[in-house]
Amino acid sequence: MTEPTADVDDDGDAADAAADGEPTAQETPAPADAVEAALREVRDPDAGVSVFEAGIVEDVTVADGTATITADLREFPRDAAERVSAAMVQAASDAPGVSNARVEQADPSPDLDGRASGIETADRVIAVASTKGGVGKTTVATTLACALAADSPDGSVGLFDADIYGPNVPEVIGASGPVYSDDEGNPVPVDAGGLEVMSMGMLSDDGPLAWRGAMAHDALSDLFETTAWSDPDTVVVDMPPGTGDVALTTLQEVPVDGVVLVTTPFHAAVSDTGRALELFEENDVPVLGVVSNMGEFVCDECGTPHDLFGGDDPIEGLDLPVLAELPFDPEMQSTPAPSADALPEHAGELAAAVDERYEEVWSVDPPADAVDLRRLDPETRKERVEERFRELDAGEECFLVSDRDPAPVRGFLLELVDADELPSFRVKRQNPETWFARATRP
Repeated sequence: MTEPTADVDDDGDAADAAADGEPTAQETPAPADAVEAALREVRDPDAGVSVFEAGIVEDVTVADGTATITADLREFPRDAAERVSAAMVQAASDAPGVSNARVEQADPSPDLDGRASGIETADRVIAVASTKGGVGKTTVATTLACALAADSPDGSVGLFDADIYGPNVPEVIGASGPVYSDDEGNPVPVDAGGLEVMSMGMLSDDGPLAWRGAMAHDALSDLFETTAWSDPDTVVVDMPPGTGDVALTTLQEVPVDGVVLVTTPFHAAVSDTGRALELFEENDVPVLGVVSNMGEFVCDECGTPHDLFGGDDPIEGLDLPVLAELPFDPEMQSTPAPSADALPEHAGELAAAVDERYEEVWSVDPPADAVDLRRLDPETRKERVEERFRELDAGEECFLVSDRDPAPVRGFLLELVDADELPSFRVKRQNPETWFARATRP
């Protein structure tokens, strides 16, 4: 067989070669294309598809007869990675124009552009908390974060594992290191399928986290301050169980915009949840609601739901919105992912309920004739209140919006009208930054 050539002479030798079944230069694939074609015959042993379809191969280059295959084999066990790598090298080596081949691990380092340190860079921070372990707090936190990310147009959601004594978010979410650093040495969250994840569990090399209170406080504070996020819309924080030092550290150092409490409908767990409710309210953190977890089990054979705790539901005594009632379901134990197709049945409903409740708490929509006292100096505040109150007829109501507790206004109004009592004076704290007050003129 003659060597193929791109030249076509006057005698039509190239045409004759093509007619005899010999490839012309135009038909000979480039070495890189030949290697790619060969690699498409190598299968991912787990997925049963080619290494290209599985997303393992990221790039193929051929230079001076050496094929370099850039591949990501981090998800494979060591022995499986070695087998797949050897199969790819063998397939590439047999391709035309290749004398030898090698596999290089793809650089998994994240994009470090446009990052800012500190959890306060998030537009909102939602904590998921419980006072008892084993009630499904981490399951709810990871499911909520994945559901929010799946519903976000740009997927800009983060998940922070603040449970430093039992940092199992990485295991539940299927996230693993290494954790890279930006140019200033700040740790960069791991990308778990479009969800940013940070956990002390990914920094400890599987060592025991037997820290005393002060050490735990310092480690968590440092991680809150230095983690380099990529401007997320929301960061979900998986709180440690209980109301101890680590939980207080989170509330004092992180601008938590709302908390979701998780409990089983068991009287002891609900009683402890009530104490957690007091903790958050004392620290000016809005409680968005409660998730009732594992209260029901549906039999696979008969389809009949069974109440696992029985009796009256003690969660009603908390007087909180119930954001979701999650059954004891194996689906909730699977690894969630920030994709609508990879979420448990109730995940979307939970995320929607949290979003709705968040908007309810943080929306400030007073009447058009309300007196807005926010960001005013004390003297101007008095003038605005007096002006509005004197305009009222007896029995009419004045609506005030304030950025501080307006309770002292009651005494000021009584002085204005020289009265012992007002027909009504009601104060409602809409959120940690806004109070509403309604006062009726005698």
